Amino acid sequence: MAEDMGSTVPRRQLGRALRQLRTEAGVTLDAAAQALECSRQKVWRIESGLGSVRSVDVRAMCQLYDANLELTSALAALASETKAKGWWHAYGDAIPDWFELYVGLESAASRLRFYKNTLVPGLLQTRRYALGIYQVDQPEMTDEDRELAVELRLQRQSLLTRRLPRAPRVQVTLCESVLLRPVGDAAVMAEQLRHLLEVTDLPNISIRILPLSAGPHLGAVGGEFVMLEFPPGNRSTPEPAVVYCESWTGALYLDRPAEFTAYEKVWASLGRLAFDEGQSKNVISKILGEVHHG
Repeated sequence: MAEDMGSTVPRRQLGRALRQLRTEAGVTLDAAAQALECSRQKVWRIESGLGSVRSVDVRAMCQLYDANLELTSALAALASETKAKGWWHAYGDAIPDWFELYVGLESAASRLRFYKNTLVPGLLQTRRYALGIYQVDQPEMTDEDRELAVELRLQRQSLLTRRLPRAPRVQVTLCESVLLRPVGDAAVMAEQLRHLLEVTDLPNISIRILPLSAGPHLGAVGGEFVMLEFPPGNRSTPEPAVVYCESWTGALYLDRPAEFTAYEKVWASLGRLAFDEGQSKNVISKILGEVHHG
């Protein structure tokens, strides 16, 4: 996994470049699709970084948008990088199309910030806790598919301790209610809370608990989110930071600077309300012993 980051970042970089060229040329999505003799959906998917791209399509787009030869060659070369498959492709239908993009971004991130008010984030879940979640929110799944989905979730966790590239810095703000909400039986919850205590010993992981006594706050209003930031890399334009918000039927990927800044303010406000790391470990330990009898 450390060496296989997939094609997510190149796809997004190429899509942004082509969208910018189209916008500067004053060409609408519909006009581009008509000129290229393809569907509007295909042009949109390419610009959104949602699939591999053929060099011939990139060259046709560049010609339509009057891009110079140097830029055309560079973008056509970038198109070849969009064909790489990340490790997660081995799990097939266990990962929805809209979540596949997130897994690729997560693998490439250098910093991840989670605000969770319902469940422990997937990167920190134990096997039995994850299985308990799937039994509730995916009851139609076969046992085999459920096990495959859990395996995918556990495989993602290897990035927490990877050596190359360096493991990302992971910061989690977790509502106290998450520690109290039962998933499975008391033994499952005790195991999960012990795991949270164990992972906080890793130098790159921080968990802070937001107490119930904090009352209404910006996180409660806006809902859960993940903030992803990326290393500079070798390209002149680094991958922009992204805010990921998930729903039942899909997800939002917010990467405009103003959008990320808004969530920075929410994150800072949560930090002012949350216990510090030491206090948070004490809260987890107390709930483990008193509520889940661990």
